[in-house]
Amino acid sequence: MQRITCLERDDWRETAAQCGFVFHTIDGERYWDERAYYGFTLDEIERGIETPTGEIEAMCLELAGRVIGDERHLRRLQIPEAFWSLIAESWQRDDRSLYGRLDLKYDGKSPAKLLEYNADTPTSIFEAAVFQWTWLEQTLERRIVPVRADQFNSIHERLIAAWKEIAAGRHVHLTGTLDNAEDAGTLAYLEDTARQAGLSTRLLDIEQVGWRDQGGGFVDLDDADIALAFKLYPWEWMFQDAFGAKLKAAATRWIEPPWKAVLSNKGILPLLWEMSPNHPNLLPAFFEDDPRAAELGTSYVRKPLLSREGANVTIVSGGMALDAHAGPYGAEGFVRQALSPLPNFSGFYPVIGSWLVNHEPCGLSIREDESPITGNHSRFLPHAIL
Repeated sequence: MQRITCLERDDWRETAAQCGFVFHTIDGERYWDERAYYGFTLDEIERGIETPTGEIEAMCLELAGRVIGDERHLRRLQIPEAFWSLIAESWQRDDRSLYGRLDLKYDGKSPAKLLEYNADTPTSIFEAAVFQWTWLEQTLERRIVPVRADQFNSIHERLIAAWKEIAAGRHVHLTGTLDNAEDAGTLAYLEDTARQAGLSTRLLDIEQVGWRDQGGGFVDLDDADIALAFKLYPWEWMFQDAFGAKLKAAATRWIEPPWKAVLSNKGILPLLWEMSPNHPNLLPAFFEDDPRAAELGTSYVRKPLLSREGANVTIVSGGMALDAHAGPYGAEGFVRQALSPLPNFSGFYPVIGSWLVNHEPCGLSIREDESPITGNHSRFLPHAIL
């Protein structure tokens, strides 16, 4: 694994505009950054990232089955009791998952370590599936990368195949916060993959989801039933929203399904460690109020059970806070995870986003920052297999 500086395409912004990548710059700062890329060997991809990703996913699914039937664990995850049966029924029906992303620490030398699982509403999938592939094709043509370079990336094809398997011939509503450029772009891309799979679709803002009292059920602006919905909107927010109380009464099937509320919770980190202690791809982790958390000593990473884009995460070393991000999370509680510093490439700290579609590892994305906490303004860099 290496970070390689390179020329950027002089027309990449025009290329981005042509394919609808409108959020390549956020608050005046680069989000997409191709002035460098990360190079891997095939062995690093296959044995260092792909294989561990599959093993971690299997452990997570096993854990979900254990947690959903255990009141003690559901309480530890601070999942509201009113939704336990919704989650359990979703799991028992085997409601299908479309995709997810594991965030890993990996340096090309030591085993990959799970940092967290973006199991419910992972973004950056368009950049990973489409725009970095376009980057590879064009940089190959322009001799910017070696002529034999490749990429670990079958995300796009896997999404189309997954839609066909999960929802063949059906209509799907796709919903989220459309006034957010990144969320709107992600939804537009996923809608495109659903259409390529032969599904009919409709895109609507989460606030446009209505309720029909007579007969009960969620409806769109035309009063049409929402039978199947993809939501780019976290389950913990849905549980708190006014229509959350109506979720159990509705016939709507959701992607991601309610059982993903378990795996999107950082409380799975201590539960995974408890289930598989000393697994090479896990870091020691404990709930903060667990006396065993003292085993981590004075160096650890403090994470809220529910958090996004690094918010309210603190890195503690030797009892001192080395870095911290502010945010609105933490009321539900915190976990402590062993401090395992990210690799440092000349002052840049990368996190591997390892993508799963229909539970199969199929690609990766890389976010880097000058801070060891990956946040909302961390840049996306492409990768290549050399």
